[in-house]
Amino acid sequence: MSTTVACIGELLWDILPAHRVLGGAPANVAHHLSRLGWDSRLITRVGTDERGEAALRTLNQRGVRTTDVQVDLALPTGAAYVKLEGAQAQYEFETPAAWDAIEAPAARMDAVIFGSLAQRDPRSAAAIRKLVREASMSFYDVNLRAPYTKLDLVIESLQLATVVKVNETEIAALACELRLPIQPAEFSAAIAGMFPVRMVCVSLGARGAGLWSGGRWIELPAPRIAVVDTIGAGDAFFAGLVDGLLSARSLDDALSRAITLGSFVATRSGGTPDYQAQDLAL
Repeated sequence: MSTTVACIGELLWDILPAHRVLGGAPANVAHHLSRLGWDSRLITRVGTDERGEAALRTLNQRGVRTTDVQVDLALPTGAAYVKLEGAQAQYEFETPAAWDAIEAPAARMDAVIFGSLAQRDPRSAAAIRKLVREASMSFYDVNLRAPYTKLDLVIESLQLATVVKVNETEIAALACELRLPIQPAEFSAAIAGMFPVRMVCVSLGARGAGLWSGGRWIELPAPRIAVVDTIGAGDAFFAGLVDGLLSARSLDDALSRAITLGSFVATRSGGTPDYQAQDLAL
């Protein structure tokens, strides 16, 4: 596929009590888009430390191109220390980290995928927004991470996005702040009325997902699955949606692809399992 898709933002190691896992939403999405046949480029930044070297090795093993991964001579490779409280995970991010100082590449990208967390530092925020403004299409995953994703940052991102993805928890937070309806369809229509976005996608967890576009709301159920863990399932869902929309498929088909890929990842351990597109019956 000739379209160049840039995933820009954080790359970090999730540090758990017994092991570590390379993560960061942009890296996860880049992995899935690469699996689905896209020219996906991960634009991020690592340090000159052991974690940075290990991150580059891991990305190469996953088939993610590392030519756009920058190296910082002063800041360390990102890390998030994970504290598990029952089924919930709490994250303490190492600050500052190399991904706080991302620089915008000179090349223009056809489509850009970005989120909120990597904009916590003005340096990376400026690089992300420059790349997004120059792209033909942009996909924004709200992906709130307190205390780093403040409302003004989200509003600025909504002003730049072509497609927006949120979950029900994020709707509850934004609806309260912006005084919008909390029902997914009504919330999506209100966001599209306030900002120049063309589509709003809402992940509904085990119930499936909905997509608003051009005044139309569609909602599809999720398959019944045996969940192994939900790590990275939201990133896989987003990658499936991007794949479907960039392939110029129908809205129903694009949403179905998102649900299928997100559900598949939830039946595997970790957020970036090994697979081929044909394995998913996409």
